[in-house]
Amino acid sequence: MSRSAARLLHPLLTRISGGTLEIVDSDGVETFGSHATVSTATPIHARVTVNDQRLYGRLLREGSVGLGESYAKGWWDADDLTDLLRLAHRSLSRTHPTRDRISRLLGPIADPIARLRSADQQRDARNVRSHYDLGNELFTHLLDDTMMYSSAIFDTPEASLATASRAKLDRLAHILELSATDHVLEIGTGWGGFAVHAAEKYGCRVTTTTISKEQYDFARERVRGAGLEHLVTVRPDDYRNIHESFDKIVAIEMIEAVDWREYNSFFDHCRALLADDGLMAMQAIVVPGRSFDRTKRRTDFIKAAIFPGSCLPSVDALTAAATKSGMSLTHLADYGVHYAETLRRWRTNLTDARHELAQHGFDDRFARLWDFYFSYCEAGFEERYISVAQLAYAAPGWRPAALTAQLAAPTVSR
Repeated sequence: MSRSAARLLHPLLTRISGGTLEIVDSDGVETFGSHATVSTATPIHARVTVNDQRLYGRLLREGSVGLGESYAKGWWDADDLTDLLRLAHRSLSRTHPTRDRISRLLGPIADPIARLRSADQQRDARNVRSHYDLGNELFTHLLDDTMMYSSAIFDTPEASLATASRAKLDRLAHILELSATDHVLEIGTGWGGFAVHAAEKYGCRVTTTTISKEQYDFARERVRGAGLEHLVTVRPDDYRNIHESFDKIVAIEMIEAVDWREYNSFFDHCRALLADDGLMAMQAIVVPGRSFDRTKRRTDFIKAAIFPGSCLPSVDALTAAATKSGMSLTHLADYGVHYAETLRRWRTNLTDARHELAQHGFDDRFARLWDFYFSYCEAGFEERYISVAQLAYAAPGWRPAALTAQLAAPTVSR
């Protein structure tokens, strides 16, 4: 079966573009692709060593899911995992326009059927906890001191990960025009990084929500240790169960846990929570608008093995839902290349901490799975298959602070 699968894969491998792939297995060495590339991108040269030929069958049957899970099992190795996955993106990119068109044509039939699935907070909680409740020991080793599990922004290439994470938080604070008079709702606490930073540096009140027990315990202790209990409230609750009013709302890479069928209800609820002159800021991993119909229905490695129930939005999909709820887009900035660098830093931390993580029960298979996960995402950002954006949506009564001050200034007659 394995040799038959290898033969079936052969015609597909001959279509590799943007570089070359060398495969080493028990049958010898074979090279696919070309040193030439149709774009200005530098050709990539990747080398794979196949340790178990069952890889070929899993790759044929399951695509990226089989590729990632077989890597975790040690069935194959790559000289440079990220380069290999970048080459895969380049080679598959030629098929995207056709697949995107087919997905858009199927939408009027497929979407109404898919929308029959009802919202389920318990299912959403299980999905979130399956990842974020893996243990604070894991994330303490992977992340920097801010404990931010989202793209950093590197003002200089030499910036530390912690410095770049704080730069990201300050960009969001600037977008929100945070001040000591604001009461901010954060949807998705993480480990308390934004809430503590916003309260310490900007003096605002923050109510932050999480449905992860591990994150809730960590964030509460972090707030207590920082002496910020008078400003920060950590709530172990779903955002849909909150019914107060807030000046500002922030959601940092939380929307990826919201199914595409629930974008309208998500923004409707956010608008109901937001003051009429309020502002909402988001950081979101996004796919191109032309590919959204395809990717929202597709189960890839991330959905199957890392973030069950996840969905990457497009800026268009988010903005359409926000506009329908009565909010308007006021800010958009792209930071995709910064996420690639963030992932490289996390992957280095993973490699450096493998011995310590093994003592907490994270075995070699887990380490390889997450090595593939970080490289898989890094390759996507490097090849611009996905990106990350900061966006702001305003309620109808919001005005920029500078404009408000200008309008409030007295007029001097001459």
